[in-house]
Amino acid sequence: MTGIDHPVRAAYLAHAGQEAVLAEELGRLGVAVSGWHGLLALSPDPPADARWALDRWLDPEIAPIASIGEAASLLRGRQRNWSHLPLLHHRRSALIADRLPPVKAAPLHFPAAAPTAPLGAWTLLSPDRLLFSTRKSSPFPNGECRLVENRTGPPSRAYLKLWETLALLAEWPRPGERCLELGASPGGWTWALASLGASVTAVDRSPLASAVAAMPGVEMRQGNAFTLRPEDVEPLDWLFSDVIAYPDRLLDMARTWIDSGRVRRLICTVKFQRPTAHEVSERFASIPGGTLRHGSHNGHELMFVWCRPGDSVPHG
Repeated sequence: MTGIDHPVRAAYLAHAGQEAVLAEELGRLGVAVSGWHGLLALSPDPPADARWALDRWLDPEIAPIASIGEAASLLRGRQRNWSHLPLLHHRRSALIADRLPPVKAAPLHFPAAAPTAPLGAWTLLSPDRLLFSTRKSSPFPNGECRLVENRTGPPSRAYLKLWETLALLAEWPRPGERCLELGASPGGWTWALASLGASVTAVDRSPLASAVAAMPGVEMRQGNAFTLRPEDVEPLDWLFSDVIAYPDRLLDMARTWIDSGRVRRLICTVKFQRPTAHEVSERFASIPGGTLRHGSHNGHELMFVWCRPGDSVPHG
């Protein structure tokens, strides 16, 4: 798309490969999509809580620009920090970006909270038309949470989506806190939790990687994640699950633990098949105290975060 003749009141950035899922969700939310600019869905409707969007532009504007200097001056006049979404006209976009203050976007060393400084987003619709928004939903440039990876300790890269979720929550298990992970094998999340000094009970039919099982504070309990009941364990600070399950079955499990009153916080991956069960994600999102979002380290899945009333409120 090189030009548009309609107002843009919101824009939704899709994760590559998830454009169709985002379009389906926007349709269910009653959000009109007037066009796509690369991975960016443009809408004439007010911003909605699209959970499959990697980032949401909340106050988009379109401005004509006669030069590179005019574009940079316009953006600098609104605020300091901007993230560039390079979709078209790459050389011209790069020249504009070079005239803006640099944004510190170094990979995050976890444990650390996500940035809190205001961050806007911009892209070129055409060489002489700038689309920008001073506010967006993600604190990361283009919704991408870059992390300093550990390439020797964890048995899989699944821990990255957990780190991203905890960074956005701005909370993580502390030394001595009690954690239960359901469906833990081979142990990527258990490794991440034990590395924080937490006490972790890992439940799975399959064993943990031996190096993870030997970590201080880790207890392996072989069994079915779905037959373990809240009364079978001591009250928990955190419940985690990255188990492969149908979304409606996972929803029943999450509600069981939440209703038990024996867990303070719950984080689980909701994994979808095709077609996407949007009605189940809507039921997850309706749980008081919970949020649901797609992260940059997720595949065809959403992260559900719930905090007991009185505890910290999760970030959406």
